[in-house]
Order: sequence, then structure tokens, then C-alpha cells
Amino acid sequence: MSRERRREVGQLMFAGFRGHSIPVELRSLAREFDIGGVVLFARNVAEPAQVAELAREAQELSTSGPVWVAIDQEGGRVQRVKAPLTIWPPPATLGRADDVDLTRRFGRALARELRAMGITFDFAPVLDVLTRKDNPAIGDRAISDDAARVARHGVAFIEALQREGLPSCAKHFPGHGEASVDSHEDLPIVDLPPDRLEHVEWVPFRAAFEAGVAAVMSCHLLVPSLDEQNPATLSREVITGRLRGQLGFGGLVLTDDMDMKAISLRMEPGEAAARAVVAGCDGVLQCGGDHDRVAAALEGLVRAVEDESITFTRLDDALGRHKALKARYLSEEARRRAPAAPTLREVIGSAEHALVAEQMRHFA
Repeated sequence: MSRERRREVGQLMFAGFRGHSIPVELRSLAREFDIGGVVLFARNVAEPAQVAELAREAQELSTSGPVWVAIDQEGGRVQRVKAPLTIWPPPATLGRADDVDLTRRFGRALARELRAMGITFDFAPVLDVLTRKDNPAIGDRAISDDAARVARHGVAFIEALQREGLPSCAKHFPGHGEASVDSHEDLPIVDLPPDRLEHVEWVPFRAAFEAGVAAVMSCHLLVPSLDEQNPATLSREVITGRLRGQLGFGGLVLTDDMDMKAISLRMEPGEAAARAVVAGCDGVLQCGGDHDRVAAALEGLVRAVEDESITFTRLDDALGRHKALKARYLSEEARRRAPAAPTLREVIGSAEHALVAEQMRHFA
């Protein structure tokens, strides 16, 4: 494989890391691969100015174009950056309020605070319909147990984020709301027929696709009615057949974190990454912070391209989606500058945003 092609493979990777700056190991890996994105967690955050500088540093991981700086910022218990940012109640409050304007204002405020710090991708909203109340992974991360309500507020949130210039990633396809096992710990099995998925779990996703959501995240669960052997993330039937074919989604498809035990207990990073891309995923999240696992996943992708398990057509298809989305949302001029301190002070935790959060808390 040519050096250029090898570097291109790195564009499919969203890498997690430890610490408040880009570590030397990830910088070293970037000399071989143009890393496509980084994923920030609470372990990477000290305060807003530091996050802004970290976002600027991340751009040094690629010579071929901008790098995604991504985060899970949903509100509630999945809020990687906290005070002095606005502390948001969980998304379930939006479903209980059932006020679409409130959801739009929440999405707009959340996006503005993230954008002020140089964060350029949000893995939100959760579009899982909470049909199983004791679901250990989702709970109040879900907007509602009613599919139409999830769809309505999911679309309002997505449109608000994307109007503010922040691409949204709807999750977790094909639907995690019925799971009884947390995929962080093991592989859930969701034994639902296709007709039920079509009329409940996929209602919010269809609405999001029609609204132009930028990306979708797959989930690591087994749905035997769709594929008896492969978790959704690794299933060509689920990703290419159902998500792309049946539902017609043409945007970016990302895996959930491949370091979650639903996947990592069953296979090595290289095999898992390759199988996900073969299935139809365009990007691989390796979030645990182990640089050896990131490197192993990248080498697995390279081997799969070399042995033609991943065809050049499939690789170029995935790369094309990243390039198109980056051209839409990431400016080459701004990507190497940390946001100015006055911008951070004006936006972060503003009185306007605090009012939105307080209105949401009335429905906690």
C-alpha cells in the first residue's frame, strides 16, 4: 500500500486519549496516519480555555485536512464538560416537558458552548425509545418511551445543533431502548422482530434522516431477527442492508466505542475495526485511551485494504463522506486557532443558558 493510502486510512479513526493535552504517543501515530478525529472525555478537561487549546492542538494530528474534535454532550449523566459550562438536566426532562421550543433552545445553547471551546462534533442526541424501564445503559438519557415524542424532540435538537454549525450524531442504531444488558459490560441481545423495529425503534431515526442529521452511531448489540451472528456494528445486513438500504441514510455512519466490552471481549481491535468498515461504517471510535489499541485498529484497517477485504471503493466511499462533512462544517482558516478568551467568557454558562436549564429542571 502506498504511503498516501496508508495515511488516508487514519481518516477513519476517532481516537480517545488520556490527559489535558495531546500525548506524545498519539502525535507519533499521527506521523504515520492522518488521524480523522479525537474524542474528549472528562479526563481530558480542566477548564474551557484548556479545552480550546486542546482542540487547537488536535489539528496537528493531520496534514491533509481538519480533525474532528468530538464529545458526548447529551445533558444529565453524559455531560463530559461540566461547570463553568451550563449544567444540563437529562434529556428525559425534554420528553416530559414536550415543549419543542424548549428543546430547540437547549440544543442551540449546548451547541454554542461547545463551539466556543473549539469542539466540532457532538455524539448526540440519544434516539433510543426507552421501552424497557430497567435498561442499564440508557435510562434518562432517552427522551421518552414514546417513539413519536422521541422523534419530535430529536429532530428539534438536531436542527438546533446543526444550525449552530455543530454536526449531530443520532444514536444508537438499530435501537438500544429494549436492552437489558449494558454494552459497556457485555453484548446485549435484543430479540425483536423487524416489524416492531420498523414501527417503534426506527421511527425517530427515520425522522432524523429526513431532517438531515449529519451522522448516525451504531450500537453493539445482537438483533437475531436481522443478523443471528454479528453485533449490529459489525453486521453488513444491519448497516448496509437496513440503515443504508431500507432506511436510505446517506450520511456518516460511526461505530460506538470499540473498546466497550461487547466488542473488546470478543475480538482484537484490528479485526473489529476492519469488520465494522466492511459492514458499512465510515468511522471507528477507539476511545479507551490505550494508544496500542488505536495503532492495532489502524493496522487492522491497513491489512484489510491490502487483502481487499475492504475494497478501494468502500474506503473511498467512507473517506468521501468524511471529506464532504468536513467541507461543510470545518473551516480551514479557523481550525488552527484557539477561540479567544472573551468569546469563552461571553458564551460559557451565560444567564440565557442558565434559564433554559432551569426551565428543563421543572420537569426533572
